[in-house]
Amino acid sequence: MKYLIVSDIHGASDSVEALIRIFNEEKCDYILCLGDILYHGPRNDLPPFYNPKKVISLLNPLSDKILCVKGNCEAEVDQMVLSFKIHDYLDLNINGKKCHLEHGHHLDEYKGTPDIVLYGHTHITDYHIENNIIYINPGSITIPKNGTKRGYAIMDENTISVYSLEKNIIFQHFF
Repeated sequence: MKYLIVSDIHGASDSVEALIRIFNEEKCDYILCLGDILYHGPRNDLPPFYNPKKVISLLNPLSDKILCVKGNCEAEVDQMVLSFKIHDYLDLNINGKKCHLEHGHHLDEYKGTPDIVLYGHTHITDYHIENNIIYINPGSITIPKNGTKRGYAIMDENTISVYSLEKNIIFQHFF
């Protein structure tokens, strides 16, 4: 299976249009969304193409292909308008790897021992290995920070790769 991993959309319709294009071009099976879907939050500037209603209309037709965790900007009403479930976190077996998915603002509270942790929140792409656990943050597809690019990741049976929206590879891990 092939997964498109995205975080921190923050209501930007151009970001969702890009991720749908990538999802189709790369022939992905699922989208793993790591939170902060509709709203920009009080610490972020309003992103260009900010249009939460359009984001809803673009994502809902893909609801059977989206696995999503709650970000710090999600509200109860978000679940009312999105037709896919927003989980607090997910522990999944993805291509034979134990994966923990969460937004990242409570990452220090997690006590499990997965093979891979996928998280967002910081808007900064990250790849590191700690205690034999691979940590990957694709960054924000909308509002990157600290000089990083708008990013996303793709995971298949052999690799997980983080790319900029310009399709430049930022880092890659081979299994």
